[in-house]
Amino acid sequence: MAIIAGGTELLNWMRLGIAAPDRVIDVAGLTGLVRIVRERDDLVIGALTDLNVIGEDALVGAHASALAQACLLAASAQVRNRATLGGNVMQKTRCAYFRSEAPLPWGCNKRNPGSGCPARNGINERHAIFGWTDACVAVQPSDPAVALACLDATAEVIGPNGGRMIKMTEFHLTQQEAAGMGGDAARLETRLAADEVIVSFHIPIRADARSAYVKVRERASYEYALVSAAASVELDRDRIVSARIALGSVAQRPWRLPAAEVALAGQAPTREVVTPIVDAAMSDARPLAHNGYKVTMARNAAVRALLTAAGRS
Repeated sequence: MAIIAGGTELLNWMRLGIAAPDRVIDVAGLTGLVRIVRERDDLVIGALTDLNVIGEDALVGAHASALAQACLLAASAQVRNRATLGGNVMQKTRCAYFRSEAPLPWGCNKRNPGSGCPARNGINERHAIFGWTDACVAVQPSDPAVALACLDATAEVIGPNGGRMIKMTEFHLTQQEAAGMGGDAARLETRLAADEVIVSFHIPIRADARSAYVKVRERASYEYALVSAAASVELDRDRIVSARIALGSVAQRPWRLPAAEVALAGQAPTREVVTPIVDAAMSDARPLAHNGYKVTMARNAAVRALLTAAGRS
């Protein structure tokens, strides 16, 4: 069984042989899940709200500008008119080995468990620099997911056992986390149970926070990120009170930089101060044979996002 709304991902999975559901349930008519409202101190966005609507919404622009920017930088205008926020954060990796049409001419642990990861020692210039294992080096490609993680958003999900909230910083699983949960680690991608669905996203409203999203890609038109970064900054005059940073396309989930966030508190929002702090936080990166460039590129994207959010770009 599979759920379809915009259909921009599921139909591709079916065509490639990644998914072969016996039933497809169309939820596009659930108009109650298409909404953008303020509820007390949260900005709430329904899971079926499309990316263009989110990107152009005044409330989102005022309180979560990184998310608005991420939505408008995702895909093409035509796709954004169909793609939903819930579907986008659930999209699968763009790894070329994984996305090949069945039958695969090579192994892939996500497609055929135990068959290996061809990208580990193959062509891996677009793959992970954080959180990977030999079982899988793929990355999560969602632009909005990076902004949501940066903004400390939570996903409201519901299933037969009721509802619950999942932090977007924890929603997607790294390979180390998936391996610790048992089962088929390479196929375990999120904390969403098989019988649960996302109904909305809740973003805390911080009156003094400003945010920005930076996407680095090979061409300015429709393209997935080589790396991306979202940053949120609260300032008191010329000092950073708090900062949040999330990197995209570097791991199987949006990758926060907590060490940099702590070190930035009390600092001036200048390139000379911010760059070495972010650089030090990148020391845990483990680039593969062909993607060492991502370390520098991700650092630069994070610095740019921070300075833009702080109004210093």
